[in-house]
Amino acid sequence: MSGVEQNVTDPYLWLEEVTDERALDWARAHNAVVVERFTVSERFRGLECRILDMLDTDTKIAYPGRRGRWLYNFWRDAEHPRGLWRRTTFAEYAKDNPGWDVLIDLDALATAEDENWVWGGSAVLRPEQSRALISLSRGGADAKVVREFDMERKAFIDPAEGGYFLPEAKSEIHWIDIDSVYVGTDFGPGSLTDSGYPRIAKRWRRGTELADAETVFEGETGDVAVSAGYDRTPGYERHFVGRATDFFNEEVYLLEDDGTLRHLDIPTDASESWYKDWLLVRLKSPWEVGGASYPAGALLAIDFEKFLAGAREFELIFTPDTHTSLHGYGWTENHLLLITLEDVQTKLYVLTPGADGWRREPLADTPPMATTSVSNLDPLEGGDEFMLTTSGFTTPATLLASAVGGRTEQLKQEPGFFDADGVETEQFFAESDDGTMVPYFVIRHRDRKGAPGPTVMSGYGGFEVSRTPGYSGASGMGWLERGGTWVMTNIRGGGEYGPQWHTSVQKANRHKVYEDFSSIAKDLVGRGITTAEQLGAVGGSNGGLLMGVMLTRYPELFGAIVCQVPLLDMKRYHLLLAGASWMAEYGDPEKPEEWEYIGKYSPYQNARADLAYPPILLTTSTRDDRVHPGHARKMAALLEEQGHEFWYHENIEGGHGGAADNKQSAFQAALIYEFFTQMLIERRG
Repeated sequence: MSGVEQNVTDPYLWLEEVTDERALDWARAHNAVVVERFTVSERFRGLECRILDMLDTDTKIAYPGRRGRWLYNFWRDAEHPRGLWRRTTFAEYAKDNPGWDVLIDLDALATAEDENWVWGGSAVLRPEQSRALISLSRGGADAKVVREFDMERKAFIDPAEGGYFLPEAKSEIHWIDIDSVYVGTDFGPGSLTDSGYPRIAKRWRRGTELADAETVFEGETGDVAVSAGYDRTPGYERHFVGRATDFFNEEVYLLEDDGTLRHLDIPTDASESWYKDWLLVRLKSPWEVGGASYPAGALLAIDFEKFLAGAREFELIFTPDTHTSLHGYGWTENHLLLITLEDVQTKLYVLTPGADGWRREPLADTPPMATTSVSNLDPLEGGDEFMLTTSGFTTPATLLASAVGGRTEQLKQEPGFFDADGVETEQFFAESDDGTMVPYFVIRHRDRKGAPGPTVMSGYGGFEVSRTPGYSGASGMGWLERGGTWVMTNIRGGGEYGPQWHTSVQKANRHKVYEDFSSIAKDLVGRGITTAEQLGAVGGSNGGLLMGVMLTRYPELFGAIVCQVPLLDMKRYHLLLAGASWMAEYGDPEKPEEWEYIGKYSPYQNARADLAYPPILLTTSTRDDRVHPGHARKMAALLEEQGHEFWYHENIEGGHGGAADNKQSAFQAALIYEFFTQMLIERRG
């Protein structure tokens, strides 16, 4: 009998009851086994302490978020494990030891209110910056409480005194002015989509009840989410509404003063943005408009008012090719900055609009085998200034300040947290089953090149998420220093080569993602970098699904697998938490023609007792309200029933990120590397 037939009746549905005591007792019992096996040694405790010291150290960069003259930062360290929200000026930040104005001490707040608060973000009212909307979650969940904060008094404003307040929900809230906001939240029965996000957007005026807020837009229950916002650029003020019909398609409307909606006639799968006179459109699929044809991955520009008047003559300001894609873009006051990926390595350019079109020039030199990102663009108050962050697998991050046409100044540099002497980075390409060449990076000590050795490869492959080089002190300490080789894969499903790298493997073509990853595994063995017995794999969320498929479809390729906050039961994923929002990625399992291909790879339905599987560590979080912890729980229970070697650990807090504070993050990282050390180094000799 096949795995699919075996699981028509699911004996482990009770493990989907997140806070049921029987399910929690099951999780606690399995946690105890993991703790006893992997976390009691001096080696584990030593690595955990090193990682925690790295996360808590004052020498790491306090990355700022610029809002006019203020630089905001959320900071965690040993004394403030929940964190401080604070701000300073640029002049002060440039000092070696800047002074900070602490606005919220989250540890003190959590203690005073007896809540396990985790920081969820802030929305500061511009330009005054006298108020902020603060999001706080319990235990790291996606659902958050929103409270209004007085920046001058450094205190929350009581709702009884007119302060904005939203109870725990997956809300959307955006400032219009000091006395009004756009809000989408749980207004009661029927106000959420099937995915659990707001279906209705309202305008809420201070001093009125939330129930009396004015509805500006309603979507359908089958949509992913609805939101409304306000562009406050002086002279270009615009109200707008977005209706996400699925994860990758959104209808965008301008909201006129009389309440009517004006649809922006652009492809729903495109990404649009505007700044002053310009409308930018990044295409995810080919588009024929205005007598011209534009390829997927292109960036187009047009005068916004002319577009609204009916013009469709776009300027093509970025064209992708087989090696190059657009990774990101953003405005300074007078220029548009582009970040491109050329075979997964970043290049930066500055585009300047003028009477004769757009002039393009290199922005800054970027090192190879590294990622350089642009941040802190503030076109309304920051002029043409910006910041750059550069890091590589063995190169700690450097933060620089610059301006278009100006000099570049180093602001901060992080120290190294592991011994990288002799560790080198190489890029290779593996041929997938359909002939596609798929890139991956190999990080190892030069002395390891002589013979196969223990290797861990990581992967994601979904939702157009690009994975680029970056420094990881934890993997350096926990794996590279132990003689291991680390591999980062750039399989399809991501966006490393533009939107088609993603769209070509959606739904019925999903199997190509798994073929890419397995082909790299084979290529690593073929190049003599490792052996199947010494090869491990790790991934989380959609990458956890990838790990589940590797376990059940390609078990002979791996010596150990770590599967984090995963999707695994693809028969029921759309019924659990935010799962319905991902059907554009995977398909609808209730449609027989789509379950036909989903069912062929769904790990929970394809686990077999008669196959030999590599040892697997499954991890999740009770407070994960994005990917249901039932996926990992049920898979662990099934593997246990079938007699496979598995371990299961569930963090009670942490949400989808898996950890609510630095201490939990250090524990989980150390657990993963200890697991791989025992499975791939000590067990394999």
